[in-house]
Amino acid sequence: MAAPILIRLILLEARRGGLPWLAAAALLAALALAGFVSAAALTEGRMLQAASMAALLRACAVFLVAAQVVSSVSREIADKGLEAMLALPLPRRTHYLGRLAGFALLGAALAAVFALPLLLVAPPAAVTAWLVSLACETALVAAAALFFAMTLAQVVPAIAATLGLYLLARAMAAIQAIAAGGAAEPSFAHTLAKRAIDVIALVLPRLDAATRSDWLLYGAPPMGELAAVLGALALYAVLLAVAGLVDFQRRAA
Repeated sequence: MAAPILIRLILLEARRGGLPWLAAAALLAALALAGFVSAAALTEGRMLQAASMAALLRACAVFLVAAQVVSSVSREIADKGLEAMLALPLPRRTHYLGRLAGFALLGAALAAVFALPLLLVAPPAAVTAWLVSLACETALVAAAALFFAMTLAQVVPAIAATLGLYLLARAMAAIQAIAAGGAAEPSFAHTLAKRAIDVIALVLPRLDAATRSDWLLYGAPPMGELAAVLGALALYAVLLAVAGLVDFQRRAA
């Protein structure tokens, strides 16, 4: 029964902390952007609306989840609330995984709310695929933010590390394409840099393949492709959760 209580506390804290108002502001900003794009576009206004709204809402969801996780954990550490919770006769994994489940559920709720305006400009099947992918993506971000918040115990470094990891994973495919381009002269340094980038790419999630705006423009991806994307996100989130749990148990021991 402890895990549901932790989840409820996480959601209650988010509501009292003003997260619904921030989500509403993000929705208004997305609708305003859609209206501006519609007025400025000469052709394909609906497609531009869908792409711009999806990109803005995805970025807002990621940032809000990361900020909420880090601020919540940092507040608990500063107020000694975490120490009081650890004094209770509960397994350490329940403390950690209960919080993670609450933050993941919070991200899923944001994804569902942010998907609603996209139904005005995209087919329901495509919006559903985008929603499920964003829910998994925010769960991964929550796992990363919880890991860095527990490890670094400072708000700014933890948010910076979380968003840095996210942006690097998002941009890694483009970085690899640039490194593999033929514009640069072949050299040992260029080859070494290219191989280093490939190694880094192996340990990062393929976020460029997740929550794609073109799904809203050209239709949902095939089920096999979507399942592969969601499976990769889930696997990386589990790895982050395991790493964070091991570190948390070591610190709390």
